[in-house]
Amino acid sequence: MTAFFRQPALLLLCAALSGCYVVPAAPGSRVVSVPPAQYAPSAQAAVLQAKLYPSNPAAQRYGAVHAQVRIGQGGHGAFTAQIGGETFNGDATRDGRSQQGRANGAAASGRYITCDYRMNSAQVGQGNCRLSDGAAFSMHIAP
Repeated sequence: MTAFFRQPALLLLCAALSGCYVVPAAPGSRVVSVPPAQYAPSAQAAVLQAKLYPSNPAAQRYGAVHAQVRIGQGGHGAFTAQIGGETFNGDATRDGRSQQGRANGAAASGRYITCDYRMNSAQVGQGNCRLSDGAAFSMHIAP
């Protein structure tokens, strides 16, 4: 290696290594520990349990069924219902300025369900659901 390259390489090595050492400002100085930063917990989705009761003759064959609405802080979430041995999965939305929401789900068979609901409080609400086969349900949301 020529002298032309040795000096810049030596300077670069010294500069790189100098950043690796911590030197106390004065003898006898104390080390101060800083606690780690505290972060606010991420907003969790609200999980609402719903029970759907038959409200017309077409729904009587299913009996009472269960559903779940999971709404995040942005007003969008997921909807799941178990009806007649089928699982309906889909989306749930709620306008942040109102307590009204809509949930839609589809099963692998191609059947679908649509629910409109209104929350009376953060955990309690009611609404109506209709399956694509005409079955209608009264929806009750409670913890």
